[in-house]
Amino acid sequence: MKEWQPRATVLIVPGLRDHMEDHWQTRLAAGLDKVVTVPPLTSDRLSCQARVEAIAQALATIEGPVILVAHSAGVLMVAHWVAQYADKGHTIAGVLLVTPPDLDVSWPAPYPSQAAMMAGGWQPLPRARLPFPSLMVMSQNDPLASPAAVRALAGEWGSELVDAGAVGHLNPASGFGPWPLAWTLLARLGA
Repeated sequence: MKEWQPRATVLIVPGLRDHMEDHWQTRLAAGLDKVVTVPPLTSDRLSCQARVEAIAQALATIEGPVILVAHSAGVLMVAHWVAQYADKGHTIAGVLLVTPPDLDVSWPAPYPSQAAMMAGGWQPLPRARLPFPSLMVMSQNDPLASPAAVRALAGEWGSELVDAGAVGHLNPASGFGPWPLAWTLLARLGA
């Protein structure tokens, strides 16, 4: 039986590692009828502005309402996109923000350093309330962000917080390929 399908087109916003074959976002996209994935950058991979422009270009190819599904640094990209482009006529039905990293702490290898992220224009992170419904998924044991940091960010952005439990960074290294909760949360945003 085919999964429920949202009416809106889903725009997948990967993190810094872009497309990963066994990632839950890749698997989610494979099951969707109306989906676009922000393509990977071929240069300036740590440039926040280049990533924001890639989101804007992907959205320009979509007609009608959109649900953004962002993971990790993709969540930060969405925040920067909102600060620059949210009032440019796109109809965003909702946003699923999954395990955002905390820019104020050092990340373990092989993730980029704070200095590299700062040089790439990721700071300051926009903190204004998001202008559309959003769900933010938090992990209890994410190596890139504490629950307190994610909880604070959800409050600033006006996002409903979803505690996914001890799921690491919710990526293949944490054991997620399939992530059935993504469908449930997508259905909540698409209702």
